[in-house]
Amino acid sequence: MQSFLSEYGIFLLELLTVAIIVVVGFLIVFSAARKPHEQSHLTVEHINKSVEQRTDAIRRTILGRRDSRKLVRERKKEEKQSKKKDESESRRKRIFVLDFKGDIRATATASLREEISAVLEIAEKDDEVLVRLENAGGAVHDHGLAASQLLRLRARGIPLTIAVDKVAASGGYLMACAADKIIAAPFAVIGSIGVLLQMPNFHRLLDEKGIDFEQITAGRFKRTLTVFGENTDEGREKMKEELAEVHDLFQTRIKELRPAVDMELVATGEHWYGSRALELNLIDEIGTSDDFLLGAAETADLFKLSFKRHMKFIERMLHGVEGLLYR
Repeated sequence: MQSFLSEYGIFLLELLTVAIIVVVGFLIVFSAARKPHEQSHLTVEHINKSVEQRTDAIRRTILGRRDSRKLVRERKKEEKQSKKKDESESRRKRIFVLDFKGDIRATATASLREEISAVLEIAEKDDEVLVRLENAGGAVHDHGLAASQLLRLRARGIPLTIAVDKVAASGGYLMACAADKIIAAPFAVIGSIGVLLQMPNFHRLLDEKGIDFEQITAGRFKRTLTVFGENTDEGREKMKEELAEVHDLFQTRIKELRPAVDMELVATGEHWYGSRALELNLIDEIGTSDDFLLGAAETADLFKLSFKRHMKFIERMLHGVEGLLYR
């Protein structure tokens, strides 16, 4: 009986494996057949109207239909007069709104690059860019590149504001420092100016099972620590040196961009909530992106830019797996 159950279990596993292979193959073929025309593209949305419509809906509920209509008529009259004034004198300020939702590899950087390139083609120095940033950090080189994309705006003299509603930590805070002004919600997580490396080591397990692991390198420190081989004290010390060097670079860049920050006080790897971050000069103002946009809509034209990068099915699948692994 036990032998039968064992064989039956193996049969089920084989059946499940075949089913998974068939489903994945079908999805690949279906995706390729269904979306051959999809291409990466940039969308631009004038969002003043959506802000106004939300406000009007609230007014109708609170003030009643009659009074709210009166306010709408008065606003339209003011907009008409303002438009005539703008045409005769100068155009209204434009604010370009970008969203960046980070992950461990900062994969949204590819879209950010395109969005910033588009802004640089048309923006003038009296315009402004707002980036709504949500990023808990990740790989050093990936977030360094993302921060460099934001610094392109600063280099061209286009004011950049970054609004943090939830989190800008570690590499995310490195990105935020590229801004001329950082706004954060009272309980947004800010800081975590530190460097982390963590990895498992299976050497003892493999050794117990009689499994050898071979690794051949050229160069004394080509591989300092390994997942499967035996790690040495020399390798650990070298890795600590490399982490310290990255930490120094991190601090130097933040000090250059935000000279008022006391690095000895904040470069401890700790994070703070918005209100405390303001006291530490890590941010410039308490508020949310919604507060910023509501206030700006009265005097500026708001344009939401979004670059949609077309990914092949296998890219989307791997991206989804990565998101589950590091969430």
